Amino acid sequence: MWAVTVIYNTPEDATAFEKYYAEKHLPLVQRLQKEIGFTKATLVKFARNLDGSASAFYRQAHLWFPSEEALRQGTATTAFAAVADDLANFATGGLVGMEGTE
Repeated sequence: MWAVTVIYNTPEDATAFEKYYAEKHLPLVQRLQKEIGFTKATLVKFARNLDGSASAFYRQAHLWFPSEEALRQGTATTAFAAVADDLANFATGGLVGMEGTE
C-alpha cells in the first residue's frame, strides 16, 4: 500500500479549521475519491504529545492507494488538484504533504 500523507500544523483558528474541514473539504475529498483512486482514508486529530505537552502538529490525513502506480495516476488527476487547491482555504497553519509506502 502507498499513501499520500498530509500533516497539518496548528491553524490560526481551530474552530474555523474544523468547520471548513468537516463541511467543505472532507465532502470534496469523498466526492472525488473514485476519480483520484484511493481506497481508504484515515484521519487523526492530535490531542497531545506522549509527555502531555502540546503537539506541534494538529491533524494528519492518509489517502491509501493499492500501489505506487495508482498513487502516481491519482495524484496526476484534476480531482486531486482540486483537493490540493482547497487546502489554502483552511490550512492556515501550513502543512507538509508526503508520499510513502507501508
